[in-house]
Amino acid sequence: MNRKDALFIIEQTVKAPSGHNTQPWLFGIDENYIRIYPDISKCLPIVDPDNRELFVSLGCAVENFFWAAQKRGYNVTFDIRKDGEVFAILTCAKEKNDSVLEMFDQISVRQTNRKIYSGEKISSDIIGVLESVSWTDCVKVHLFPNRSDSFDLLKNYIVNGNTIQLRDKVFKNELKKWMRYNYKHAMETKDGLSYSVFGAPDLPRFVSELVMETCLNPLIQNRSDSKKIESSSHFALFTVPENDIINWIMLGRVLQRFLLKATQCGIACAFMNQPCEIAELSVTLRQNLFLSGYPVILLRVGYALPAAHSLRRPLSCFIKD
Repeated sequence: MNRKDALFIIEQTVKAPSGHNTQPWLFGIDENYIRIYPDISKCLPIVDPDNRELFVSLGCAVENFFWAAQKRGYNVTFDIRKDGEVFAILTCAKEKNDSVLEMFDQISVRQTNRKIYSGEKISSDIIGVLESVSWTDCVKVHLFPNRSDSFDLLKNYIVNGNTIQLRDKVFKNELKKWMRYNYKHAMETKDGLSYSVFGAPDLPRFVSELVMETCLNPLIQNRSDSKKIESSSHFALFTVPENDIINWIMLGRVLQRFLLKATQCGIACAFMNQPCEIAELSVTLRQNLFLSGYPVILLRVGYALPAAHSLRRPLSCFIKD
């Protein structure tokens, strides 16, 4: 494998989603493999104390790697270690698969879309496609339609989660650390939660900080989220049989394949992970939805106009040869 191919694959890989857009991935390039491993310096100890979402993000990156490698003419086998390191072993492919191009093309288009959606219902045919993206028994995808009892239950859990998190000063401080308040601030770091992904205007930083501080309270957040939830077609909940690193990485791969397939179908997605992030809510959510696995990631899905894309740091920041 030449270095030009390796850099191309990694460039596509880092377009995966991550909590607060921390981009917690590092790569080491060898002759026949690329090492993918977590950047623990980008962890979120308050909202993600066990690094579960970090390893889910790593799994999303691995899935992008899978499609990008095939696009470049390689077969890839992943050796996932218990500590979260992933060795991607590449060999030259004998023939190309047209379906690879369809999925690869979605990598750059996919985005987290935090807008209010159109309210249009996703057809049962597309729901069937999304439900079937998991190829492994260790990850289950559950879809709950709007106006169902389970959908309403999840909405209540999100409201409760917002209330708990936004009354926690330490949680809010960690969140604000990753906010990028205007264009200049966003371009300085090229990570974090940019003002533009929330649809906010480019204002002087001190003004944006005051506005955001006002908005970070349960009442305002729940009012906003309730409108967004009601405009959505379904919730998608991802579960694993055991909470461990390998299962989280595998869930990330399934999640990213779901997001790429949804993008291909013109479906918008946004994370609503509050019920999964708060331990006491996660326990009762599992009981009330009669889930056999542990809830890890929650999305709302539907139809919406495109939103701004999150920025990415320069490729050199991720490569540690």
